[in-house]
Amino acid sequence: MTENPQSQHVTDLLTDEDALEWMEEHLSELKQSVYGPRLLYQSLALGFVVGLAAHIGGYFLASSVPGGALGLLADLLLALGWSLWTGVVVAVFVEVIPEVKRRQIKQAVDAYEAMRRKQSSSKRETTVIDKPPASPVERKQSQKAKRNRSRKAE
Repeated sequence: MTENPQSQHVTDLLTDEDALEWMEEHLSELKQSVYGPRLLYQSLALGFVVGLAAHIGGYFLASSVPGGALGLLADLLLALGWSLWTGVVVAVFVEVIPEVKRRQIKQAVDAYEAMRRKQSSSKRETTVIDKPPASPVERKQSQKAKRNRSRKAE
């Protein structure tokens, strides 16, 4: 059975002391670049810059050359650049902005849940948290129990 050349390269990399030391120093950055959106943002920025440059270059080339093969090349460059940078703008509105908003909402919900857990753990030490009753019968029973507790407390 033959081994995959990439897996052999990774095995060689993990046995090299210098590579292991470098990976240990840069582990958080590597994880962030793999799991974070950095690669997406970099590729979108590169696509936007290249597309805008191609669009501008195609425009100047098309305005200076009236026709022929060079005019066709200028039109193609103009169309390629336009489609590339506008595609990046669409991707930002469809993919990036909703993802950023989703992450912001998730962070807010996580912070709220952490605050609730902290409050409930501190309340749990002193009092019992009542769960709201679901049915009307349970509501009446809950109200009676609360009245009885308040009478006993007096």
